Amino acid sequence: MIRLYDKGVYLLNGSEIVEDVADASAILAAKTGQSISKDEARKGTIAYGILNSHNTSGDDKKLKIKFDKLTSHDITYVGIIQTARASGLTEFPIPYVLTNCHNSLCAVGGTINEDDHMFGLSCAKKYGGVFVPPHQAVIHQYAREMLAAGGQMILGSDSHTRYGALGTMAVGEGGPELVKQLLNKTYDINMPEVIAVYLTGSPRKGVGPQDVALAIIGAVFANGYVKNKVMEFVGDGIGRLTVDFRIGIDVMTTETTCLSSIWVTDSQVKDYYEIHNRAYDYKELKPAPVAYYDGMVYVDLSEIKPMIAMPFHPSNVYTIDELNANLYDILDEVEKKALVSLDNNKVKFTLKDKIRNGRLYVEQGTIAGCAGGSYENICDAADILDGKYIGNDEFSLSVYPASQPIFMELVKNGSITKLMASGATIRTAFCGPCFGAGDVPANNGFSIRHTTRNFPNREGSKITNGQIASVALMDARSIAATAANKGYLTSAEDIDVNFTRPKYYFDG
Repeated sequence: MIRLYDKGVYLLNGSEIVEDVADASAILAAKTGQSISKDEARKGTIAYGILNSHNTSGDDKKLKIKFDKLTSHDITYVGIIQTARASGLTEFPIPYVLTNCHNSLCAVGGTINEDDHMFGLSCAKKYGGVFVPPHQAVIHQYAREMLAAGGQMILGSDSHTRYGALGTMAVGEGGPELVKQLLNKTYDINMPEVIAVYLTGSPRKGVGPQDVALAIIGAVFANGYVKNKVMEFVGDGIGRLTVDFRIGIDVMTTETTCLSSIWVTDSQVKDYYEIHNRAYDYKELKPAPVAYYDGMVYVDLSEIKPMIAMPFHPSNVYTIDELNANLYDILDEVEKKALVSLDNNKVKFTLKDKIRNGRLYVEQGTIAGCAGGSYENICDAADILDGKYIGNDEFSLSVYPASQPIFMELVKNGSITKLMASGATIRTAFCGPCFGAGDVPANNGFSIRHTTRNFPNREGSKITNGQIASVALMDARSIAATAANKGYLTSAEDIDVNFTRPKYYFDG
């Protein structure tokens, strides 16, 4: 399914892989008719070209990066702007987008959230920023629809700042790095290593982007294979993925611990920009005829099955079929691993009590945020649930479209009606389910989510008070399949469905 190369590789013409063995130079000379050093071949990656073009140091090993654009949300922008103001800020030197997708729900007993939003609006007006009102879009979907551009770099104060599938190298950092950019300072790093992610084959029916992402995370997280490196997606399989599918994989690269990501771009990405009325922002990106990578993750898409990341980390992955076939053994393993994450004797954690009639039962499903709330994810979920009923017992399903344009098109094409008729509830664009501020499960509850993380506390638990709930990450399609079976864990491959794939029309 996934192979990690032990050494670096040369990629010829974007398709032929030559391992970095003792006689690699001779092999390359024979295949290309020219002699090229490893150092020169390193400059052939897409990542090198973008980083070098944004470097102001004059030294391609010690980078001083100036970004093209900045993004923040309402948990982070207040402190960032106040710090920059205290240090002499008079205007935003580059486009700075302030979204309101984390503190969108008003605090009980106070006005602080809406006060933050008014602060953001006043700063956007005063310093020349872009203000995105609450419930209009989650931060990363707004950036995809309105901000990303081929060959550019974006710095965001949210960890899942990733727009590589659209040809934009994006980095998620803490607030101080954004303050530095606002004050015309630089982002200082060593030139990172670049790891190729070679995609080949085609996804199976029912397999979605979260399945591919979880499989990759499971293969590279524990061993640090891509830690602080750039993941560069190449290979013939990319052309067989829609842009929404690519974006769904890309946003989850944060969970591999990589620094950033970038993808080959093609006519489908060009169409994406045209649909969003920004054809001028498309740029064709591909590696040079000879490019050297410090490693390679080789992914055969056709071998990836529906996946589940069990508590309490996105790398704790199994296939859904494997879990269902070995419930007690795997749940025992998950419970033992959980003790490391919980590290607290007050919490009695178990999942074996979720087994009913020999099957794993979950109480909640959520499709949301920058990973789950895409147009295609929700359309496919709606097709799976068309004519089905999720029941009226403990199980519930909520769906959060990632932006108002997506929401409106889902209303127009009937997908929202299908979901509501099944018993699902529809929410506005909000990041809450990712960090424990929306659809918080009951104590000892078990939730499956197409979101980004399943750490302890991020689903609303208070471990020090003896509370715990469990979140497993899954793709929207298998979440919908589970909902169709009224909460019994089900792989989307086990559902007979015709995916209608309605065309998307963007209204800005």
